[in-house]
Amino acid sequence: MFEINGTDNRTSTIVSFSCQKCGAALRLDDSLLASHDKTFLQEAAVPIRYGVEGGAAPQASLDVTDYTNNYVKQTIRASAPESSSEAEVGFTLVGAVGEKEGGIAQTIRVKTKLFDILSSQADLDHPICEQCTDELLDTLDDQLKVAEEECRGYKEFLDTLESGKLDGERHENYELTIAQLEEEEQALLAQIDQVDEECRKLDSELLAETGKQNDLKEEESEFLKEYHELKRQMFELETEEKSTENKYKHSEVQLKRLVQLNAFNVTFHIWHNDQFGTINGFRMGRLPNIPVEWNEINTAWGQTALLLHALARKMKLTFQRYRLVPYGNHSYMESLTDKSKELPLYCSGGYKFVFADKKFDHAMVAFLDCLKQLQQSIELCDKEFLLPYKISDDKLVDNRTNSSYSIRAQLNSEEQWTKALKFLLTTLKWCITWVSAQISSEDY
Repeated sequence: MFEINGTDNRTSTIVSFSCQKCGAALRLDDSLLASHDKTFLQEAAVPIRYGVEGGAAPQASLDVTDYTNNYVKQTIRASAPESSSEAEVGFTLVGAVGEKEGGIAQTIRVKTKLFDILSSQADLDHPICEQCTDELLDTLDDQLKVAEEECRGYKEFLDTLESGKLDGERHENYELTIAQLEEEEQALLAQIDQVDEECRKLDSELLAETGKQNDLKEEESEFLKEYHELKRQMFELETEEKSTENKYKHSEVQLKRLVQLNAFNVTFHIWHNDQFGTINGFRMGRLPNIPVEWNEINTAWGQTALLLHALARKMKLTFQRYRLVPYGNHSYMESLTDKSKELPLYCSGGYKFVFADKKFDHAMVAFLDCLKQLQQSIELCDKEFLLPYKISDDKLVDNRTNSSYSIRAQLNSEEQWTKALKFLLTTLKWCITWVSAQISSEDY
């Protein structure tokens, strides 16, 4: 690779080449740059001959070689190597080059031709830097010394053979050594045949073992399939077992919750809404400023009748004089003395509240009679149990104030009637509490 700087003036033109071995930039000697001697190029192009049979090389060829080597050695000046990588072979022109004869183009052609001739005379491509040239010359010197040593040895042995100075004893020793080597060769050949036979046997055994190995691999594959299938089944069983355990634990929690649950309180939620007693959200009673619909009151009476009927069944109590018939918002009381007589626990209302239906009043009094029977049954089982309100005929009496409130709607105020119904629901709530405490968890 080379680079041209400057103009077409020969005195100011600088041609820079790169070393073909280390890639370092080269600056050629001025004498080389100014050289245009075609005779020199013709002499440099003479091939180098390294001797003929029985003599040395012609003096002219050696002179040309020495001349070119010494000339390149004296004219090439290399800068410090910039890259250790091997440069590309050949030359690349960088920049514009003039086309005038005898100018820069002529200089490049001369120098390129010179280096091509040098490259064709040896295995190494030119140009090369001074450091690479020194290394190359050192290497060639070492190779030359080794070759000269070998040549001297061969020449001495050749002179010995040609002079006939090899004595008979050494000749016999050589023949004996050759005979021994031949015997060793025969023995080794026999060993080779034996080893070949063993190799053939081993090959046959290897083939048989390979067949067995393939069979074992097939069996292994089948066992792996069975193993993975069993593992999958085991995983499914483990998953099913965990799922069953979770269901069992959930069932235990639900059972424990249900055991601790008061079914009567959940089914019949008795509470209050201001002055009204409520059961499952339905109000019982009426007030002048809050006229509750009779349909709601009738529904509340149906829930109350069902609650009293359930408590009596749980305690295995049979009411006297009346039979309670829960029938939603049309529940009623049936007289045991006159079964054709039905006392409705519902009312459609009237012109005024004080003129309510008499049968409705009789049904409420009959319901209160059944509740009193339940109270008496509880008191027989538990002497210490005392309801907050005492039942006397058609009235509920407050034990704290001795105030009594009639459950009849006819000829009664709405406030008094509503208060009596609230006391009725409170009494039923107390009965629920006692019955629930007496029932064991096994009954649930």
